[in-house]
Amino acid sequence: MQIFVGLGNPGGKYAKTRHNIGFMAVDRIAEDHGFSPWRARFQGEVAEGRLGSEKVLLLKPQTFMNLSGQSVGEAMRFFKLEPGDVTVFHDELDLAPGKCRVKTGGGHAGHNGLRSIHQHIGEAYHRIRLGIGHPGRKEAVAGYVLHDFAKAEEDWLDDLMRGISDGAKALAEGDKPGFQNAVALRVAPPRSSKSTAKADTTSKTGSTPAAGAQAEAQTEAQTEDNRSPLQKLADKFR
Repeated sequence: MQIFVGLGNPGGKYAKTRHNIGFMAVDRIAEDHGFSPWRARFQGEVAEGRLGSEKVLLLKPQTFMNLSGQSVGEAMRFFKLEPGDVTVFHDELDLAPGKCRVKTGGGHAGHNGLRSIHQHIGEAYHRIRLGIGHPGRKEAVAGYVLHDFAKAEEDWLDDLMRGISDGAKALAEGDKPGFQNAVALRVAPPRSSKSTAKADTTSKTGSTPAAGAQAEAQTEAQTEDNRSPLQKLADKFR
């Protein structure tokens, strides 16, 4: 059995904030993979189901972010699991919006939810780092993560959630490259051969076909202007 933990803050006030992207991820997995309805347990909300051959408990701690470890630790001890059976989905300031990286162990990098989990179960759990970008100034971080995603961010956010859902089975089965590939196919799908050919034409010439035609026309005009005055006068009477 495994536990997939989504980090966030409880309540409608925080539901669409950047800090709650972990909640959004496990919500999407529950919805797409036919998990049980959410119910209160382990100081959080849980949903149970299967991803492939693996039984998975989805957990959303309801203790607020900086006490998330209480909920995670309680669930882990109840099922007699190890930290390596726990995967945590969380927001990551140091990744560009829409980027997704898998990490095992290491520090908490100042993230309050991870800090709390470190205190309760140690650091040897898996993390799914979900990029939200950085506001640029340290003093702006608190307001930034507790602010709703902008409307302009909805497309990449939806692509990221779809990718996480697509790759959830691979993640549960320990296939981390397969999980990352599923996310990448949603967030940055490969271009068609037609688009690639067009891009190759542009890169080789340094311009689009239209721009190339314009450059050729300019070259012809410049050649005509280089005629001698006598040639230009003769051409007028031809």
